Amino acid sequence: MPTSPPDVFEPARLGPITLRNRIIRSATFEGRTPRALVTDELIEFHRRPAAGGVGMTTVAYCAVAPEGRTQRGQIWMRPEAVPGLRSLTDTIHAEGAAASAQLGHAGPVANPRSTRLPALAPSAMLSPMSMRRIHGATAGDITRIVRAHATAAEYAVESGFDAIELHFGHNYLASSFLSPRLNKRTDSYGGSLVNRARLAREAARAVRDAVGDRIAITAKLNMDDGVAGGFWVDEAIQVARWLESDGSLDALTLTMGSSLLNPMYLFKGDAPIRDFAAAMPQPIRAGVRTVGKVFIKEYPYHPLFMLEQARQIRAAVDMPLVLLGGVTDRSGMDRALDEGFEFVAMARALLREPDLVNRIRAESGAQSLCIHCNKCMPTIFTGARCVLADPV
Repeated sequence: MPTSPPDVFEPARLGPITLRNRIIRSATFEGRTPRALVTDELIEFHRRPAAGGVGMTTVAYCAVAPEGRTQRGQIWMRPEAVPGLRSLTDTIHAEGAAASAQLGHAGPVANPRSTRLPALAPSAMLSPMSMRRIHGATAGDITRIVRAHATAAEYAVESGFDAIELHFGHNYLASSFLSPRLNKRTDSYGGSLVNRARLAREAARAVRDAVGDRIAITAKLNMDDGVAGGFWVDEAIQVARWLESDGSLDALTLTMGSSLLNPMYLFKGDAPIRDFAAAMPQPIRAGVRTVGKVFIKEYPYHPLFMLEQARQIRAAVDMPLVLLGGVTDRSGMDRALDEGFEFVAMARALLREPDLVNRIRAESGAQSLCIHCNKCMPTIFTGARCVLADPV
C-alpha cells in the first residue's frame, strides 16, 4: 500500500544527524564578515531563523582557500576562523537548530580586484565581473583545492558544525568544470562528462575520507546553468547518479543558474538594476546602469519554480534530495514531500521573516510576506543590513 508523505515538522535523519524538522535555511551570502571572520552581526543573522523554527541554517559562504572567495570580505576556513565559528554554532544550537557550513571554491566567480589574488577557472577566460584575466587551473591547483576541501571540512567539525554543504552550483569552480561552455580542457578534467565531473567527485570523496560520519555531507548541484552551451539537466541526472554511487554524500540540494553569466536565473522575480548599481563602486556602477539589463535578466516568479527540473533528478536517484526555490508556505512544503523530496530549503522568505517557520507551524495557512522584489540581493555588495529582513 502507498505510504503517506512525512510531516515536514517531524524530526528527520540526515546522514548521521537528526534535524528537528525538514526545513533548511538555504545558504545566502550574508555580507557580515568584513575581515573574513565571524562577527556578532553574522551570529545574530543565523540566530534569528534558528529561533524562528528552521531545522538547520546554512552559513554561506566558507571558502576552502583564500582565492576561493568571491570577494575579500568572506570567511575562508583556517585556524583563526574556528573560535568565531564555534561561537556561531553554539548560538544556533542553543536555539534548537542544527548548523551547516557551505564549503567551496568560487573559481571564476571570484573577483580578483577584491580578493587581490588570481582567480581560477577550468580554462583561461576574461572575467565579466572584474574584466580581468582568469587563469586556467593547473593540475597542481586542482590537487591543492581538492585537499583544501578536506582540510576545510575538518575545520568545520572542529567548529561544531553538524553538516557541510559542498558548493557544486552556480558556476563556482566545481560547477564551472561541469559546464561545457566554460570547460575547454583537453586533459582528464575536460571533454567528456565523466572528466568534467571528476573535480566534484574527488572533492566529495576527499571530504568523506577526512570526516567520515562525524558530520552530515550534502552538496548543492546545478541542474541547469541557464546559459546557452552550459550544463543542463540531462547531464545533471548522470552526475547525480555518480555522486550517489560514490557514497560520499548524504543528500543533494538541487539548484540552477550561473552567478558568473546569468545570476537572476536562480532567483526569479524582479531584477532591481538601480539597486545593484547603487551598491557598486565606480566605474562598475555606471556600467551596471548602462548595460545591466543585458547581464541582470528578469524571470517571472512562481511557487516551487525548480520543481519541474528537480522531478527529473528525483526519478533518477534514491538518495535524499532537498527542494529549493519558491518554498514559502505549508502547501508548498507538503507538495514537495508528496513528490518524494525529503527536505525543503528556504532563503529569501526567511530574510523577510526569520520567524516564518514558527508562524507556518502555528497556522498552516500562513503566507510569506516576501514579494520577490530581490532588493535584498544588492546588500551583499555593501555589507549593509537589508531593511526587508526585518518583520513588519
